[in-house]
Amino acid sequence: MKIHPLLDTEKQQQARHYEKEKRLLGLASMVLSLIILLGLYYSGFSSWLANVNIGSSIIWTFLIYVGSFLIILGFLGLPLSFYSGYIHEHKWNFSNHTIKSWLWEQVKAFLVGLILMILLVGLLFWIMAISPRYWWLIGGLAFAFVSVVLATIFPVVILPVFNKYTPIQKKELTDPLEKILSEGGLKSSGFFKEDMSRQTKKENAFLAGLGKTRRVVLGDNLMESMSIPEIESVIAHEVGHYKHRHIWKNLVVGTVQGLAVFFILNWVMKVLFSQFLSTTRWNLALFPMFVILMGGISSFLFGPLNNTLSRHFEKQADRYALKAIRDKKAFMTSMAGLADRNLSNAYPEWWVKLLYYSHPPIGERLKMAEDFL
Repeated sequence: MKIHPLLDTEKQQQARHYEKEKRLLGLASMVLSLIILLGLYYSGFSSWLANVNIGSSIIWTFLIYVGSFLIILGFLGLPLSFYSGYIHEHKWNFSNHTIKSWLWEQVKAFLVGLILMILLVGLLFWIMAISPRYWWLIGGLAFAFVSVVLATIFPVVILPVFNKYTPIQKKELTDPLEKILSEGGLKSSGFFKEDMSRQTKKENAFLAGLGKTRRVVLGDNLMESMSIPEIESVIAHEVGHYKHRHIWKNLVVGTVQGLAVFFILNWVMKVLFSQFLSTTRWNLALFPMFVILMGGISSFLFGPLNNTLSRHFEKQADRYALKAIRDKKAFMTSMAGLADRNLSNAYPEWWVKLLYYSHPPIGERLKMAEDFL
């Protein structure tokens, strides 16, 4: 296969092997989760948990159920998670974790996940209780609102749990980035460096938050590896998403899809389980099957479609970045550098791209930039 001259041939060979291994580990994780969820339901343990009585309120039963559910999933999935997130990443010389630091990350992720699951599943079950006939409609709209709230608080509440964010004082970097944002009609609450190198050698940069919480975040690894023009191209790409209103378009698409998934799920659950929606305890008992079916409907019906739409949005953001920085070389070297250093496969097979790629492969992005006028 002929690859772009900016890409390292050996690194791209490694990237194909790395991607295949990660894909297989992802499939193994999915199968393991499916087995655990089926085991919870068919063993009767889910039903037993759902009928635990503590006091007169079902709230305590709900809290015990959710906590036990996450503990079981986390504990039984820990060996595979450890291999995938620690051993495999060390094998490819990406991880900077010690066993202790990796386990601490898992504890924090569990606690954050527990809080979010209590809030989100609690909201959903409350809606089911007060409106069993139209829960799918009210729930879909409620979750759209919640997604906006989470996107707003994400950089200031959730991200700092896992990393430290330090304001960037380097004016030779922040001034051109501020200009790119200003030309795009975008304001941010500041520019922050993320201590990503504590965890990984991989590189990343992003815009996070909405409104007053919006901030530009640069991984410390990326700041060390990229030139200022290259960083400008990366942030210009992020501004391109804002200019094309991709955040709000994704919200609308996500809301419509969420309503469709809940509507189909409501019908399927009623067909398969006559007890569904009869009581909150029955909804809890059926929760493992609810999760399996919801994941299946979301993934198989909308997964490839979402990836296709996302790749379209990414292409639009790339074109905006090339217009904004007027330096296609910096854009191309930033893309090629990320592909080689992060071991991103620049030329995946068509079916891999369809099923797994939310961004155009780097090879396509380099070709697009090369042809850009």
